[in-house]
Amino acid sequence: MAEVKIHGFWYSPFTLRVVWTLKLKDIPYENIEEDRFNKSPQLLEYNPVHKKTPVLVHNGKPICESMIIVEYIDEIWPHNPLLPVDPYERALARFWVKYVDDMFSTVAAFIRSNVGEGRENAIRDIWERLRVIEDQCLGDHNKFFGGETINIVDIALGSFAKFIEVLEDNFEVKVIEAEKFPHLHSWFNNFKEVPVISENTPDQEKLVSFIKSLREKMYGSS
Repeated sequence: MAEVKIHGFWYSPFTLRVVWTLKLKDIPYENIEEDRFNKSPQLLEYNPVHKKTPVLVHNGKPICESMIIVEYIDEIWPHNPLLPVDPYERALARFWVKYVDDMFSTVAAFIRSNVGEGRENAIRDIWERLRVIEDQCLGDHNKFFGGETINIVDIALGSFAKFIEVLEDNFEVKVIEAEKFPHLHSWFNNFKEVPVISENTPDQEKLVSFIKSLREKMYGSS
């Protein structure tokens, strides 16, 4: 088996994408936990452009950016495929992955927001993006984006939804409401119940506590 390492943050939704993918494919790996405020020289060497996690190191070669890493893993280890075989379906999957990645800017605004109008506006912005997912991407007939099995869009959106769930508990608000987004709510429950996902997702209480302290350290309390 080839040598595989991950440089990442245990609490990061982007690192989670890589962990879930490796676990779905049963690929053993070494986890190297990084410190956001004191990144290792090795990480900075592997990702000199953005200096960010996650970084996958495969046989000594670094690959950066979470969804690029997911696609790389899917190509190197094609069992339990995450990308559709059909070129059109594959293009659609990549479109929605890009859409989800673009939504993280709304989460950043949510994290920085204060109680009141600023937070309400941030939540409305997230709702607007989620409405597109609800109306254009999800349906009653599919358990997951990949049908009956998880695919690359589930990995991308799952990390986003999990991070939103943590922020909901931090701010004591509800973003992914069952009444407002019934398909999305049902999909997320299905996703969380997959054993590989549930067994390799950090404890909710631990995540909430850590993200709260991290947010206060980075932005101050509000």
